[in-house]
Amino acid sequence: MSPGDDHDYGEPAGTRVRLPDADPYGGARRPGRSSSRGLVTVVGVVVLLIAAIALANRGGDDSSSSSATSKGDQPKTSTTAASGTKPVQTKTADIPTGYTRDEQGAQSAAANYCVALGSAEMFDSERRREIVDTVYAPAVAEARRSALDTAYSDETFLGNIGLNKDGTAPDGQTFVSRIVPVGSKVTASSEDAATVEVWYTSLFGLSGEASTNPVSQSWYTTTYQLKWINDDWKVTDFQQKDGPVPIGRDQKASTADDMTKAVEEYGGFTYAR
Repeated sequence: MSPGDDHDYGEPAGTRVRLPDADPYGGARRPGRSSSRGLVTVVGVVVLLIAAIALANRGGDDSSSSSATSKGDQPKTSTTAASGTKPVQTKTADIPTGYTRDEQGAQSAAANYCVALGSAEMFDSERRREIVDTVYAPAVAEARRSALDTAYSDETFLGNIGLNKDGTAPDGQTFVSRIVPVGSKVTASSEDAATVEVWYTSLFGLSGEASTNPVSQSWYTTTYQLKWINDDWKVTDFQQKDGPVPIGRDQKASTADDMTKAVEEYGGFTYAR
């Protein structure tokens, strides 16, 4: 019965059945025994509810008497859930370093190196050299430095993204290049090598009233080949691809001032599994 039926139970047209009017004084008194039974029923329901909640919260408790089959049917922890391992405490050139020699350490290294390599600091020649020397293996660092110097000093490239010839932002504007890892996974690993995929979103553009290249969001996955060198994980090679890209929500874009304040006031994170 829908709310607007006014208690019409299918009687002929023009006929309506009304429910009995309630006793204005709350109805006849019931014997005390019936009231007691009602109380017992309510208490019983509450006890059952509490027991159900407790059973649900027990989850995978080893002391449970459930069978091995039922334990195997329980959902597994997310592959990107926190491991409980503390983030690294050391830094080199302001980049987190000193990772553990395992899959968790490799994932943490890949995520933090991804952030450094995608930062606005890469457009500063001196800072770029420090980042490359910290992130890449010594055998490939020099070659990567040369290639990156060529790319980041290309005046056509810099002009297309709205930067000055020296890689700085025009007066009154703020250059934004920030990577935010969403998740990571190891696809291959050994004692001395690991292949790690990092899925991330990238903010890139110029924040300012006169900007012709406003800050926009993109999604990528980069696969890093890492090797254990000098007691730490180092990048030897990488491949990048687009996506996965989620559907964007219909949200109003922030003003240039709000975007600039956000970039200046909100710092990044040290990523760790």
